[in-house]
This record gives sequence, structure tokens and C-alpha cells, in this order.
Amino acid sequence: MVPRITATADGLALIEKLKGLHGPLMFHQSGGCCDGSQPMCFNDGEFKVGGSDVKMGTIAGCNFYMGADQFEYWKHTQLILDVTPGRGSSFSLEIPLGVRFFIRSRLFSEAELSELETIMN
Repeated sequence: MVPRITATADGLALIEKLKGLHGPLMFHQSGGCCDGSQPMCFNDGEFKVGGSDVKMGTIAGCNFYMGADQFEYWKHTQLILDVTPGRGSSFSLEIPLGVRFFIRSRLFSEAELSELETIMN
């Protein structure tokens, strides 16, 4: 199966560092403006997932959710979690470390579209 969400080596390294500091984690990306459109990292269960959120998959054992409206725009792309220097103004756990998560993306090929992981609400 082709994953809908993956991460770069830097993204995976930061997740492992954050897991060491905070324990189990989760991610959520909404369709809000500014920092609200960036992936946000929370302690697992800290962000209350609603009926309109879609589970995109897992990264390094962490569930990654996206608002359903946002998913409609991204459903034909693979999301790639990455890291960049700088501070966001969100409550995401990486912010005090002077870095922030962000999403890269690429379109799925026709062959990959038939092999996508199942979406869970």
C-alpha cells in the first residue's frame, strides 16, 4: 500500500526527539490560515479529533489527522512531513526548539492512486 503521509529523515529525527521529551504524539493539520494550515504536533490525545477529521495514516507510530475540508484539497497528493528552522506561533510541541514542521507534497501517479492506504474517520 502507498502511504498518504510520509516524513523526511529530518522529520523522523525530530519526531523521535519529541517522543523522548513528551511521550506518545499525534499530528493534526487543519485548513486554517497562517499557522493553522501547518501540521501541529501534540501529546497523543491532547487535540480532540472530531467527526470531520480524517486519519491520513501514521508517521513513526504517531497518528496524523487532517480536517475533512482540507483533505478534499490534498487527497490526490502524498504529504511529506519535513522540518525547517524558525518559530511558528502555534502550540505545536517543536516550537520551543526553534524549528517547525511543514508539509511538502507530490501528486500520486495513476498507479499509486489504486494502491493508497485506506482513509479512516
